[in-house]
Amino acid sequence: MHPEVRSDKPGACPICGMALEPLAVSAAPAAEETAELKDMSRRFWVSLILAVPLIAQAMAEMSGAKLIFRASIGGSMVDLLAWLQLLLATPVVLWGGWPLLERGWKSFVTRRLNMFSLIAVGIAAAYGYSLLATVAPGIFPPSFRGAENKPELYFEVAAAITVLVLLGQMLELRARAQTSSALRALLDLAPKMAHRIVSESREEEVSLDHIQVGDRLRVRPGEKIPVDGRVLEGASAVDESMITGEPLPVEKVAGSRVTGATLNTTGAFVMRAERVGAETLLAQIVRAVSEAQRSRAPIQRLADVTAAYFVPAVFAAAAITFLVWSFVGPAPRLAHALLAAVAVLIIACPCALGLATPMAIMVGTGRGARSGVLIRNAEALEVMEKIDTLLVDKTGTLTEGRPKLVEIHRSGSELSEQEILRLAASVERSSEHPLAQAVVRAADDRKLPLATTSGFRSITGGGVEAMVEGKRVVIGNQRLLAELGIADGARSLPAFGSSSSTMIQVAVDGRAVALLEIADPIKASTPEALAGLRQQGIEVVMVTGDRQATAAAVAGQLGIDEFHYEVTPQQKLQLVKQMQAAGKRVAMAGDGINDAPALAQADVGIALGTGTDVAMESGSVTLIKGDLRAILRARRLSQATMRNIRQNLFFAFIYNAIGVPVAAGVLYPLLGILLSPMIAAAAMSFSSVSVIANSLRLRNLAL
Repeated sequence: MHPEVRSDKPGACPICGMALEPLAVSAAPAAEETAELKDMSRRFWVSLILAVPLIAQAMAEMSGAKLIFRASIGGSMVDLLAWLQLLLATPVVLWGGWPLLERGWKSFVTRRLNMFSLIAVGIAAAYGYSLLATVAPGIFPPSFRGAENKPELYFEVAAAITVLVLLGQMLELRARAQTSSALRALLDLAPKMAHRIVSESREEEVSLDHIQVGDRLRVRPGEKIPVDGRVLEGASAVDESMITGEPLPVEKVAGSRVTGATLNTTGAFVMRAERVGAETLLAQIVRAVSEAQRSRAPIQRLADVTAAYFVPAVFAAAAITFLVWSFVGPAPRLAHALLAAVAVLIIACPCALGLATPMAIMVGTGRGARSGVLIRNAEALEVMEKIDTLLVDKTGTLTEGRPKLVEIHRSGSELSEQEILRLAASVERSSEHPLAQAVVRAADDRKLPLATTSGFRSITGGGVEAMVEGKRVVIGNQRLLAELGIADGARSLPAFGSSSSTMIQVAVDGRAVALLEIADPIKASTPEALAGLRQQGIEVVMVTGDRQATAAAVAGQLGIDEFHYEVTPQQKLQLVKQMQAAGKRVAMAGDGINDAPALAQADVGIALGTGTDVAMESGSVTLIKGDLRAILRARRLSQATMRNIRQNLFFAFIYNAIGVPVAAGVLYPLLGILLSPMIAAAAMSFSSVSVIANSLRLRNLAL
């Protein structure tokens, strides 16, 4: 199907004739989608029942048994068997095959020839000829007459072709339903109800449709989290495997982000709703994958261009086949000519060619979604395997993205580390500075009881001070301590930390007691991810807006040879363009608003799901968990999907390359073999089934 086609209900694409894809996947299949599959299945089974006697009779005659069923009506002998065949074949062709004939007719009206053009002409030729031979056999010349001086009938051919094509269509619809079943399973994971806190003493159970942003919700052990939000009170471990693919539960405390439909395993907590309805991460995943399944990979253009020339070429081949058999074929020449031409039309049907790319894309994107790799368009899935350079942002991508207290360096004070941290966090609790929040989080992690402060004062560009339990506590840089007259504040402490750390001093009652080393730690998964990327021959380049010393320290720890520091968003964009101009295939990984221009420019923009909405909208691939190891999964998915597409295209091309000459009768002079249109239809259906089955293998791909 073509993504530019829009319809308010299921049906066939007016360009290629294939089934339309839904714009959005709902928790349950739409009534129209279910009805479409049921209708096609009903047409197939009824047609099969009616076609079996026709095929059995044809096979009996092929084995030498001649069935004669005639009667005298009005003084003339009438072949009742022919009329019985007409009676059985008519509902098969005109009712069972009506969707096929309708699509074929539309292809001629719109002048967009496709596989249904060939199918419709083949069925109409076999049925129309047989109908005329039954109703008015005397009009046919001797060249159409067989051994009994009557034209041959091909009702079984028309019926068999119809049944086999209906089988292919039914299997295709079922396969498409299976590709979206994983997404529907995700939607089904969302709970139907939530516990909303109305007041301190009252809660109410409400449907998810009634939850508003800002609502306070209680999540009990064993329940699914209703919507996206943040923990306000309590703590728990949450199983996020349905989103990230990681089996281990993730600890959640006050301030932690939680995702709708994930499972709360142990503790209870109160959360604030921040994203509801279509804005939840789960809904965005389903919507993005649906859009990706509708998109077209560049390799699909090969199939499109081929099909555009292929269908007219097949009609030409069928016409040439008819003419050749009409002049040099065995008697009855015209009957054999018609049979060979119909066989060419049917066996050359490019339905396998049309299915080769979209089926693999649909299954591949669905498989990626189950592993935390969200592919937003088919082109990204194709290009991902060709990437040779990865530009990666530092903060929030290689690192955790938020400051963390990594060490407390005491200066000989009698105060313990715990006491120093407790006093510092008590003061920093009143500050909104990111470094202050790192100190407070460290105290919370150690479950230290914070004290009440008084006289809190924030000194811009310096630090903070306050009274804590009768002690004057000052936290800030060396300049602040010197200005406040704290003796030897800068010299009483040795130099600690790396160039990537930030050091802040703590003074108690006029004496410097410790240095707090705060850094943005590298993610635990980053070294493994970078090692895997290098093994695949991908050059990793770090870009950051941070200062040179910090950038050099992080690059050194990770073994990154090329890095760019103090880079603006526009400079990141220009760097991507420069690398592309040098012939490199560039992927960009980032999580912030400042990464958005580069993400959009890169051959593949990889956004981290833990980052900003702008970054995720600019990227063509989203890593739900924000773990760079998922880039390796995305690359393996790309390689497997493209390999699958190439296999499908090979099946389709080689099948037609062999099938068309055989159907045209090239083997008849040598071996006396003339391909029956029924066998041609079976072979055509088998090629489609083989492409569908090969594509569905991607569902079990190990990532």
